[in-house]
Amino acid sequence: MELSILVGTQTGVAQLVAQEIELRLDGEDLRIRTLLMDDIDTSVFGSGGVFLICTSTYGQGDVPDGAKPFYEELLQQRPDLSAVRYGLIGLGDKGTHAKTFCFGARKFDGVLTELGAVRIGEPLFNDSGTNLPEDDAAEWIGGWIELCRKEFGAAASA
Repeated sequence: MELSILVGTQTGVAQLVAQEIELRLDGEDLRIRTLLMDDIDTSVFGSGGVFLICTSTYGQGDVPDGAKPFYEELLQQRPDLSAVRYGLIGLGDKGTHAKTFCFGARKFDGVLTELGAVRIGEPLFNDSGTNLPEDDAAEWIGGWIELCRKEFGAAASA
């Protein structure tokens, strides 16, 4: 199975989470590619596949600066993403930003769903005020990968 991790980060924490996921899944029947949203456009979705959106929230509920062009392109171009399956990891701080907690991830979740993508499983919304995001992700990813395997079978590819 191929998995593309799309990372939106302001300070690098979401990228650390993606690296932890890669370490956890290393050696399994997966091919993983991690891409910063800073460097991609909507063509990354190609003809579909399995994606993991891992993003922080910045400012007052915005996607990180580097992820904004990608997010805005999704809104403007509105590609058909019906062949896309995805998971979601949102990073935030509930204590400091309770009203906008994980809004960056929630924004991606909303637009992907609008464009026909199907989310697999429940999202992970990490509260950095209580748990380290890489620890939460390491605990969550095993169950999510099992859901992907059930949906696609071990031989699925993007």
